[in-house]
Amino acid sequence: MRFQTERPVTWQVCIACGNEMTELDAHARCSTCGGLLEVQHRPPALTAAELIQRFTERRGQAPGAPTSGVWRFREVVLPSAQDVVSHPEGNTPLLQRDVIDRWAGADRLLLKHEGHNPTGSFKDRGMTVGVTQARRIGARAVACASTGNTSASLAAYAAQAGLPALVLVPADQVAIGKLAQTLAYGARTLLVRGDFDDCLRLVEEASRSLGVYLLNSINPFRIEGQKTIVLELLQQLGWQPPDWIVLPAGNLGNTAAFGKALLEAFRWGLIPTLPRLAAVQAAGAAPFARSFADDFENRYAVRAETVATAIRIGDPASFERAVHAIRETNGVVLAVTDEEILEAKAVVDGSGVGCEPASAASVAGVRDLVRRGLMAPDQHAVAVLTGHILKDPGLLLRYHREMEPPPPGANRPIEIAAELRAIEAVLGSGVGGVILSEKTESS
Repeated sequence: MRFQTERPVTWQVCIACGNEMTELDAHARCSTCGGLLEVQHRPPALTAAELIQRFTERRGQAPGAPTSGVWRFREVVLPSAQDVVSHPEGNTPLLQRDVIDRWAGADRLLLKHEGHNPTGSFKDRGMTVGVTQARRIGARAVACASTGNTSASLAAYAAQAGLPALVLVPADQVAIGKLAQTLAYGARTLLVRGDFDDCLRLVEEASRSLGVYLLNSINPFRIEGQKTIVLELLQQLGWQPPDWIVLPAGNLGNTAAFGKALLEAFRWGLIPTLPRLAAVQAAGAAPFARSFADDFENRYAVRAETVATAIRIGDPASFERAVHAIRETNGVVLAVTDEEILEAKAVVDGSGVGCEPASAASVAGVRDLVRRGLMAPDQHAVAVLTGHILKDPGLLLRYHREMEPPPPGANRPIEIAAELRAIEAVLGSGVGGVILSEKTESS
């Protein structure tokens, strides 16, 4: 359809065929060609300065949805939403650690830590908008396929909204921390004998046939929420954008969301220049990086294998939207090995920040950018950490306790007898950088 009268404030458009759909249309894909949808907004009536002032004023209000790191930006996220489902989410920190700078070879690296969201990942930003939209359209239930973080977030927000939730996850391929969250929040959890791509295919079929509202990142309202990662970090930087924004890339929802946020912010006068995006995949799950090497002339699918379960995706659903984001920001796509990801994670963890394995792909990506000469060490970069350190405790313990030979940064626990001299022996050996000398002992 095409709107014959003045455009509404918000609508949906197919990025493949241009078909336009209303804001409240519940289809997960274009009803004409099956392409991915994108939410479009009429340009805000406020000037850039007025928008920035409004965003700033909300940030300092009493706790509640208006101060959420998502709904603070409601004019450019979902202006017509009223009764929102919010924890609240967002308001995540920008961090800097010298030890991470030295490891990555970057002088001005900041970390945007989305693991500080309510369920421990960036997914909460998209889910607050997606579940709000589900309630607006009167959805009978919500559903998703997941490698873990989406299911945890969906379960939490659906419980808050009073909506039944159905999640499909690959059997034996979901980190225990994420699965535990999903079960605890009450979602009906189906363990599928297949991978994530099988789960997504099944849940899309269920959405079409059974009428449940699909809340994977192919849902364009999820993308609107995830845009606010970029909007918030720009606000934290005084609307002076960095040279680079580096992020992990799996199903490519964030890549699409980041590009959309930057282009809108630039178009509406919120920022003077466009940062470059760097999307970082795990080498064992890197179909997007392979396509980038071909200048996106081909789309690839792979059988994904990586320790970074959150980005273990072989056929990314948001491919077309992500291609647009990379092209429009003069971005790049990288692939880093599992060894590089785990080494980066050990550095991030050892700095006292901590993150889940997929998050560390962004930090490994910064080091790769510098080593390749694509990013100068003195350029300003923000690496996005997408999830909390306790999302994958099993891998964390294996890295530090079991891997042979001990990998870089491994911190082996030491079993001792129940005797003081055993502690003295450990301290005297300099483990952990602590040496207890006789002088120190007697002083």
